[in-house]
Amino acid sequence: MSARPDAYGDALERARVHAEKWLASIPSRAVPPGRTADELAAQFAAPLPDQPTDPARVIDELALLAEPGLMSMPSGRFFGWVIGGTLPAALGADWLVSAWDQNAGLRFATPAVVAAEEAAGGWLLELLGLPAGSGVGFTTGATMANFVGLAAGRQVVLDRAGWDLDRDGLSGGPRVRVFVGAERHDVIDLALRYLGLGAPTVVEADAQGRLRPDALAAALDAGQGPALVCLQAGNLHSGASDPMTEAVAVAHARDAWVHVDGAFGLWAAASPHYRGQLAGIEGADSWATDAHKTLNVPYDCGVAFVARPEVMRGVFGVHTSYLIADVSGPGDPLEKVPELSRRARGVPVWAALRSLGRSGTVDLVERLARHARALADGIARLPGAEILNEVAFTQVCVSFGDDERTRRVTENLLAGGTAWMSGSRWHDRAVLRISVSNWSTDEDDVEQSIAAVARALAAVGDG
Repeated sequence: MSARPDAYGDALERARVHAEKWLASIPSRAVPPGRTADELAAQFAAPLPDQPTDPARVIDELALLAEPGLMSMPSGRFFGWVIGGTLPAALGADWLVSAWDQNAGLRFATPAVVAAEEAAGGWLLELLGLPAGSGVGFTTGATMANFVGLAAGRQVVLDRAGWDLDRDGLSGGPRVRVFVGAERHDVIDLALRYLGLGAPTVVEADAQGRLRPDALAAALDAGQGPALVCLQAGNLHSGASDPMTEAVAVAHARDAWVHVDGAFGLWAAASPHYRGQLAGIEGADSWATDAHKTLNVPYDCGVAFVARPEVMRGVFGVHTSYLIADVSGPGDPLEKVPELSRRARGVPVWAALRSLGRSGTVDLVERLARHARALADGIARLPGAEILNEVAFTQVCVSFGDDERTRRVTENLLAGGTAWMSGSRWHDRAVLRISVSNWSTDEDDVEQSIAAVARALAAVGDG
């Protein structure tokens, strides 16, 4: 196989053709995949050929094998999880990122993609109302973005307690107490596990999943020692956010580090209409979000923000003889995330924001929330349907009576293929959970989806 530049042409052209065919099929195809992984495994796992295969032929084969097993996640009628689609500018930028093949770890080595990421980070801080000059790192997703913020907090609170974490590790040091709301996302527990901090103390939440500041104060006062408090912007089921002003004040009065998990809900801060739900969020110490959710850039792209960038660099920075470090500027990207080598995942963020502008970003956020409200209103008119949450942002939870009936409606909806909404449990009830995250969802998608729920409900009947 030749390494000459024109060796890429045929394979890239076939990829373009198949990509455009896939994108064109999304509005009319069923949302669920047509075949299971087990059904496809044998074809993908055919014996490895002895000889090379033409790259263009490989792309054709890949597209043919994969097509029946693809979920239409980019569909405007996919509401199953908090998963966005991909904006055109972000997709084009992602293709360029792959073609450029830059390892976005060092400012000296890859100045173009680092400059784009730094600009994107600055735009995000401004749009979300977070402190100017905060450190910004682009991670694989919200799990690792939360990891970054909590790792920074762990370092600071142990330092305040007089414990040198870098030198002595966790063993033998003061226990770091961690406080979370009763309805936090489980990725927080996962990040704490990665950090060796163990199970958190659970703080009571209200009916919409918002942490209660008085309960947080009581929990913090029940013990002593370094503490982290994890708040939530955007409850997985209700979309509601913790009362930031009060909770941050409670935590800071007790010298705790405050981290906010805002995987999708942090984007509410970009909207003048919804920002009030997050009043006081800028007073926290670190924040995490997903750009491949509400902002609609390709996987993978989480974003971690830390108000004190020097802490971020101290936790994740590494210096070796062969790395040309940025010692006088804002720091190298490898000092802001737990990776030395990574693709330039912040470049599609730059492209998405550049294409949307400020007004387009606000419109995107508010349009998603508006569609969630319309879905809730339409489904609420169906016989026996009950909307269980206040629809504060982009999440809707529906019950159709008892658990069995709700599960049967969900199963019938998924089997119909028009729309995808996931089953879940909330407040010990089976629910149909709707997450509106795709930029391409429009009024027609909303109407088709309500009609699909109505058909699924009719198929179940009164029994």
